[in-house]
Amino acid sequence: MKNRFICAEEVAQVLSVSKPYAYKLIRQLNEELKEKGFITISGRVNRQYFYERLYGAGKEDE
Repeated sequence: MKNRFICAEEVAQVLSVSKPYAYKLIRQLNEELKEKGFITISGRVNRQYFYERLYGAGKEDE
């Protein structure tokens, strides 16, 4: 089963950005999830939510 969470290192690689910027994006996405009542994990974000917010798609394209 594929990991449900995406970490900063993978975010940085997918978006071709620095790791500090990837952490900033993850914090922003986690804040959005907290406002919706979800429990979040620091330094990681739900993979499906990440792709929905960044690409407007429910699933990652591979």
